[in-house]
This record gives sequence, structure tokens and C-alpha cells, in this order.
Amino acid sequence: MAQKPSIPKGTRDFLPIEVARRTYIFDTIKSSFKKYGFSPIETPSFELSSTLMGKYGEEGDRLIFRILNSGDKMLKADTQALEEKNLARFANSLAEKALRYDLTVPFARFVVQHQNELSFPFKRYQIQPVWRADRPQHGRYQEFFQCDADVVGSDSLIYEVDFVLLFDEILTNLQLPSFTVKINNRKILSGIAEVSGESDKLIDITVAIDKLDKIGEEGVVKELLEKGVSASAIEKIQPLFSFTGTNEEKVQKMKSFLSSSEIGLKGIEELEFVFDQINSLGLQKAELEFDITLARGLNYYTGAIFEVKANGVKMGSICGGGRYDDLTGLFGMSGMSGVGISFGADRIYDVLTELELFPKETDQGLTLLFVNFGEKEQNHCMKLMHEVRANGIDCELYPTSAKIQKQMKYANDRKVQYVALIGEQEMNEELVLLKNMESGDQVEMSIDEVIHKLISKPSL
Repeated sequence: MAQKPSIPKGTRDFLPIEVARRTYIFDTIKSSFKKYGFSPIETPSFELSSTLMGKYGEEGDRLIFRILNSGDKMLKADTQALEEKNLARFANSLAEKALRYDLTVPFARFVVQHQNELSFPFKRYQIQPVWRADRPQHGRYQEFFQCDADVVGSDSLIYEVDFVLLFDEILTNLQLPSFTVKINNRKILSGIAEVSGESDKLIDITVAIDKLDKIGEEGVVKELLEKGVSASAIEKIQPLFSFTGTNEEKVQKMKSFLSSSEIGLKGIEELEFVFDQINSLGLQKAELEFDITLARGLNYYTGAIFEVKANGVKMGSICGGGRYDDLTGLFGMSGMSGVGISFGADRIYDVLTELELFPKETDQGLTLLFVNFGEKEQNHCMKLMHEVRANGIDCELYPTSAKIQKQMKYANDRKVQYVALIGEQEMNEELVLLKNMESGDQVEMSIDEVIHKLISKPSL
């Protein structure tokens, strides 16, 4: 017996209604990106392994999908590295390419490669899939879409302000009832490491405290100790795990805590600029929160760090981002500051599904179905259908003169909005009996009237 077909864990097929809902999300995000002056680009689904490796930290590198070399290239595998048990070098010799882990590092490569064709500051948006060899679970997939917006070529903090406004506008437009935009600054985290006397352990400290909401304070302390952070340093850092108060109160407390750290105070200054601007401009629904434990664990962030969570649902962050002053320098182009954000479309989809927030229009199927009563009626409907389509209205004719019950079941299954019933009498009178599939109402009208109705009011 043939084996039942399946797909890899962490991937999904999408039915028509799911594609329609996803398109609604993409279109909503894209509309705001364009409004804020971002232009679209696309990059390949896979990059050279050397482009991606070493850009996401040790944990990120482990999650990169490698593409096995093919053909004669396999003969060039570094077997000596295998004998020496240097698995990293051996793996690199087997896989020259890898699926992109995110859109940011490929974008940095894109900027360096096309620098003479771009005008700076360069603002781009990109909506494409990425792949991570993560353990599949609720809200976490191995293949998923990211919707990114980035600016490179400017260190102006007005872009951090714009990104907070974009989070607010897009998620408000998606009808999300309540969400929190968390913000921190990598310079503040550097200041914390400096004040605690563990500047050389910055990455270990940030990776650990970024897991506070997942493993708790005890788990963070344990991980810090395992990474070699001293007990005295942990004692200085630990009060920050339960940091409370308004944003203004937290800022003042951190100014005192970081009084001896120049880089830490610089981070506070940048954060205050964003808060001041947002307080002046106002937000629609978003709650902006200074979260001192927010680190996002990626090595390339150097300034502001963002993370967005939907309130009232069991889901991790649905958006994130930050400033990365040194990223293009990894590809030989220094002095190119950048800042960007990413919307996790798949997690947003899950949140909107759980809260039943998709607009009714996204679930509507075919606008018009012509019922098939026989060969003569079919030929008549074919001509009318051609006219309807010429006016930009989606429609189709049932392919056979099956029983009316079967044709109407098909209409219901397809979530058809209107059905056109044209028998011999309607043909003779040049009329269409138009049935509204939601209300059940039926009315006779000419094909011109049908077209006018569906153009002016295409949805139910």
C-alpha cells in the first residue's frame, strides 16, 4: 500500500481561505511600509554559508539549515577535518550554501553588493520566507514569513520613532485589541555588564537575561554561573530582574545604576529621545514599555532593541527588531548604521485566528457562480460570464448540468457570494435570477444590472 504523503515537521500547507487571510496580513503591512517611504526588494532563498554563519551567535548558527553540496563538490569534503573531529570545518566543506535564517543579514549583504546603485539613507521592505531548524511548537515553525522594514545609512533616532509608530499603526489596522511594544537599548546592556565588572561577558549576560520570561530568575542565575559570570556580578545585576515602575521612573533608576558607565548613559539618552517623541506624537493602541531584560540575543544589535507581544494570548513575540551599527562592516563596508524591524506574519496569523479578528471579507469566496442547466443554457452563460469577467468580476460556470442540490452545495463549499440561475425563461427575457447566498434573497435583473451591483458592492 502506498505510503500516505506528508510534509516535514515545522512546515504547513495553506488552504485557499488561509491564503486569503495571510494575504490580508501581508497587504496591511505592505500598505503601511509604503506609506512610511519604504521600497520593496527581494533576495534569494539561500545564501553562501559564509554570508550567514557567525552573524547570529552560537545558538543562531545551530539553527541554520545547511544545503548539502551536490555532484563532484562532495569529493572536495575536508575529510582531514573529520579525522581531527573538527565538525564545524567539516560541515562547512560539505555545505557551501544555506537557507536564509532571517532577512536582515542578507539585506546587509545586498547593501554592500549594490551600494553604487542605491541612494542613502536606503529604506527597504521585504516580505519573504525564512527557515530555522528550531523545535516546532505552538507559534514556532521551521519555515515562516518575515515582513521586514530597514533603514541603512543614517544613525538618526527619528527612525526608531517611526518604527514604534509603524508597530502601532499596523497592529491597530489588523484590529489587534491590545499589544505591548517593549523597548531597550543594547548600550544600556553594555553598561550593565560594565558596571557589574563583566564587560567581556556581555553576550553571555544578554543571552541569559533575554530568557527571563521563559526560565525565570533562578534559571537565568544558573545559566550566568555556568557561563562563568561571577557571583558578585550576578548580585549587582539581579535587582534588575524585577525592575518596576513607569517608563520615566525606570529611566531615572537606570541613570543612577549606570552613573559610572558612559556607554550605558548614552543608551539612556537615546531611549529618552524615543520616549519624548512618542509622548508628543501619541499612539493609537500600543503600550510602550521600557523592559530592561529585553536583549533579543542577536549579536549584531548595537542600539535600540524592540519586541512586541500581543496581550491576552499565549504567544511569544510577534514583532521585533533593533539598531545594528556594525552589520555591513562584516561585509567590508564600515560606517553604515542601520535599524530595522520585523513582523512575524505566521504568529500574527495565529493570534488573529485565536481572537477571531479576521474581517469577514477575507473568508468570502468566489463572487459569482453560474448554475448549469444544460447545453443551451451553458452556451448562453459562457457569453455572459465572458462579459462579467471583462468588468473585473471573478466568476465561473459549474462544469456540468448536475442536480441543482449538488451545484448549490458546491457554491456553499466555495463560499460563493452570489449564484446566477438562468433557465429557458430567463434566456428568453434576457434576465438573470441572482441569488444572495447569505440572505437567500433572489431578484431578477439584466446582466448589466448584475455587473453594476457586483462592481459597486462586491461583498455581501
